[in-house]
Amino acid sequence: MPSDLSFDAAPQLSRVEEFFLARQPILDRNQALIAYELLFRRAGGKAADVTNDLSATASVIAHASELGMENVIGNSLGFLNVDTVVLMSDFIKFLPNKKVMLELLETIEVTPAVVARVAELSKAGYKFALDDVVEDSPGLQQLLPYVSVIKIDIFDMPRDTLSALYKRLKTAGKPMLAEKVETREDFEFCLSLGFDYFQGYYFARPVIMAGKKLAPSQVALIEIMAQIDSDADNVDLERSIKRDAALGLTLLRLVNTPAMGMVRRIESLGQALTILGRRQLYRWLQIMLYTEPDKSRHTISPLLLLASSRGKLLELMTLKHNPRRSDLADKAFTVGIMSLMDTLFSLPMENILEKMSVADEVRVALLGREGLYGDMLKLSEYLERGQDYDALAAPILEKLALSSEELYELQVAAFEWSDSIAYTN
Repeated sequence: MPSDLSFDAAPQLSRVEEFFLARQPILDRNQALIAYELLFRRAGGKAADVTNDLSATASVIAHASELGMENVIGNSLGFLNVDTVVLMSDFIKFLPNKKVMLELLETIEVTPAVVARVAELSKAGYKFALDDVVEDSPGLQQLLPYVSVIKIDIFDMPRDTLSALYKRLKTAGKPMLAEKVETREDFEFCLSLGFDYFQGYYFARPVIMAGKKLAPSQVALIEIMAQIDSDADNVDLERSIKRDAALGLTLLRLVNTPAMGMVRRIESLGQALTILGRRQLYRWLQIMLYTEPDKSRHTISPLLLLASSRGKLLELMTLKHNPRRSDLADKAFTVGIMSLMDTLFSLPMENILEKMSVADEVRVALLGREGLYGDMLKLSEYLERGQDYDALAAPILEKLALSSEELYELQVAAFEWSDSIAYTN
């Protein structure tokens, strides 16, 4: 039976301001986003506490339920670590069963009570993943009937060991997820084995290709951005956009999104340009660089989501610190959105900056993670991965006069905005 533990009756649960959130993408074999793992860590804790500090879970569940879980994970599924205490407690019901995958940690002792609880929650519509499964994992066979996904941590695992482990576990007939996939080589090896899902930042690491050239659509976008920088007339901007029919359609689709707050449909590019204004148009063009026109609109690019959420988070942090300086916020957004363009274009960042006009403080942030914008970008990157947070967070948050709780809420706002953009492309 579940315990009577509740938020009011659990003094060991800390306030959400003592935690930070990492949202790590999970991709399918086509490298489309399908889910996020949500990791919580106590501020002031060690890097190893990212997944093990499970006293954080209940506190953040409470806060996320107030903000809306859909604002944290968008249209995707959310993987959430649970230990025995969380599993057996009533507060797990705060989570929407259709939006979460409960990840059973390897530290859980598989007792009859645990199996019964998993069966009960499974009947109530909750789905489960087994985390860090290795050969002879205790209780594996008892839990398998209720499991939707088996996860294997591939970090530092020899390839022959991984291959043998995959073959043994695949006989259970469950989808397999490789986590801590950090390089392209790791991804390609796990793909060749037959893994169904992948978690890690291999997709965000630049693979520089000698002689690589920008696609015509990317060149067109950069040229229009250069026109805005040079203060070209709206007539000239509209003419340039009309040369690329797909670009014009995308722009009209974006300006008619709920995020823009339009009360009537915008039908012409001229209207779109007038309503957007040059500042917003420049931002949309930056975002559109990450769209992939050859892919289905239902295939969400993790690179687009990551770049847009970085840009928005840096903008929101800057506005919180300097609410009247939209010019500084624009630079912060540009740093975030451009920080993955070396990956997008498969070109060195230096080469990309030669083609685009950016302010000096943007340049040093992108090339060396220097200056205030560089610090904010590093903070964003560490938040994404859930590591080395404390070494960087305190001085940056102090510079920006931000608390951990305010940062958490800015993260959620950035996620919500990024998701609203991604699902309209």
